[in-house]
Amino acid sequence: MKRRALLALGLLSLCAPAGAQPGRVPVTPEPRAAVLSLGDRADVARIEAYLNGLRTLRARFLQVAPDGAVNEGNAWIERPGRMRFEYDPPSPLLLVAGNGGGMFYDKQLKQVTNFPLSSTPLGILLADNLKLAGGVTISGIVRFPGQIQVSMFRTGSPGDGSLTLVFADQPLSLRQWMITDSQQRETSVSLFNVALGGRFDQKMFETADPRLTE
Repeated sequence: MKRRALLALGLLSLCAPAGAQPGRVPVTPEPRAAVLSLGDRADVARIEAYLNGLRTLRARFLQVAPDGAVNEGNAWIERPGRMRFEYDPPSPLLLVAGNGGGMFYDKQLKQVTNFPLSSTPLGILLADNLKLAGGVTISGIVRFPGQIQVSMFRTGSPGDGSLTLVFADQPLSLRQWMITDSQQRETSVSLFNVALGGRFDQKMFETADPRLTE
C-alpha cells in the first residue's frame, strides 16, 4: 500500500501495518472492558449526551500518523454518519463519508477507494443515537485537570482496534481522538478553531469534488 494511502486510511480505518511480512501475523493484546465506578458511569452518560447533541462541527485538524508524519487540513462533521476531511497541499488526499460508506480520493492520481464506515472506529463517533454500551465497550477512562479521555472498542470485534476520545471538561468539548489499529499503531487527530452548528451542503458528503468547499 502506498504511503499516501496509509496516511489517509490511518484516520478512519484499520489498515495493515506497512512492512508486514506475508505469513507472519503479529500477536497483539485485545482491549478489555473496564470496571466502571459510579463516577465513571456518570461521565460516560455526560459524554453520550454531549455527542448525541453534537450535530454539526467545522474545524481545522492536525493529524499525526503512526510514522510521525504530520498533516493539517479542514474537517466537516455532520452527525449522524457524515464527514469530510480535506488535507492541505501538497497532500492530494480527501476523505468523504455519507450514507453508510466512505471514499478516499487521491486528487493527484484521480483514484477513488471506497470503504464501509462501519469498519472504522470513527464510525462509533458518527453513529446515530450513540450509546457507549452494548455494541460499544468502554476500555478505560482517564482524567487530567480540565480533561477527560474515554477509550472504547466495538464489542463484537475487539481485535480490530480501539478509539480514544479526548474532551476538554467543564464544559465538555471534543478536542482530539486517537485510533489504535490491530497492530497497535496509533493515529491521532486534534481539532482546533472548532465551530459548532450551521448547515452544510449535503453534496459535500456525497462527492469528492473539491470545488464544493472552495
